[in-house]
Amino acid sequence: MDDVPAGPASAEPGRPSLSVVVPVFDGGEDFGRCLRRLRESSRAPDELLVVDDGSTDGSGALAARMGAVVLTHDRPLGPAAARNLGARAARGDLVFFLDADVAVHPNAIERAMARFLVDPGLAALFGSYDDRPSAPGLLSRFRNLLHHYVHQRGDFVDDVRPVHTFWTGCGMIRRAEFHEFGGFDPRLYARPSIEDIELGYRLTRAGRRIVLARDVLATHMKRWTLFDVVRTDVFRRGVPWMLLMKRSGTVETDLNVQFGQKLSVAATGGLLLALAATPVAPWAGPAAALGCGAAVGLLNGDFYRYLARRRGAWFAAASFPAHLLYFVCCGASVAIALARWHVVDRRRRATTEGRVDRGGGPIPAPAWRRLARRLQRWTTRSG
Repeated sequence: MDDVPAGPASAEPGRPSLSVVVPVFDGGEDFGRCLRRLRESSRAPDELLVVDDGSTDGSGALAARMGAVVLTHDRPLGPAAARNLGARAARGDLVFFLDADVAVHPNAIERAMARFLVDPGLAALFGSYDDRPSAPGLLSRFRNLLHHYVHQRGDFVDDVRPVHTFWTGCGMIRRAEFHEFGGFDPRLYARPSIEDIELGYRLTRAGRRIVLARDVLATHMKRWTLFDVVRTDVFRRGVPWMLLMKRSGTVETDLNVQFGQKLSVAATGGLLLALAATPVAPWAGPAAALGCGAAVGLLNGDFYRYLARRRGAWFAAASFPAHLLYFVCCGASVAIALARWHVVDRRRRATTEGRVDRGGGPIPAPAWRRLARRLQRWTTRSG
């Protein structure tokens, strides 16, 4: 690991200093654009720390050439561990986490810091992707526009609203608060997952305030494939998030877990069941599927109108299957997470206590351990 920096350049009097932390693993061209956009910011960071998480494409060397302090892992340990390393080395009053495939708008950092200047009680803040994704293809554009749409809705006052999660794609936090709460948990989240959401839950349960600022924007450069969608929505986010809600007792109703979205998941499940029933009910099956599909369309009418305004009616119509896939992944995530919670985790707890819920004596340890490890790989460590 490179030497820890001596500290950031002095901030202006009365203004907090800022450290930017970017974890990278084989960032490629997108990472270069990420760094260039940081250099073009109206508020330059006082220090830029890049954590090279075992890259093999020279990402660390590129960051060093562009003036970053580079910290390294000899092998990939995941973004949670990489961000923790960067935050430990940071000397700024504020730490701005940025993904390596995200390019901030020129005024994003300045706008985010302004929120902390006027609100001393603010613990953390995050922004959103803009509505101009750079990656070509319908799926990539749909995914990024879905993120933008979800994060731009709600009851905003002066372009901010309270939330109880955190997001490291483009998120700022007070360094003291980050260390007080122990940072991210790399034991639970050794791969890209919901380590930022989990930290947000810990912060807000303790009374710390987090806001979503819709005027803090960045361009997402990720190129999505069907494999990426399923892996991310089910195994890297959906299942871990559902398990987090079960462990914390949280009933989530914000962002992409609003009530209308839950109804859409149910309607999509009904559509799939109706299609499966078509061989035995040639008329009723398609009719029910059509009804469920119409329900999804009505529940998400505002979103499809938004897509039509941004990319045209053809794009909105072509996005419908991608949206159904998203809801299928949400439903699958709930089913897998609940199965794990009620079967594997419940039995593991019971075995630890020397009993099982339904009698029959303790479960042999090797059996449940093998099953637990298998489901763990399918969920938090998939990919």
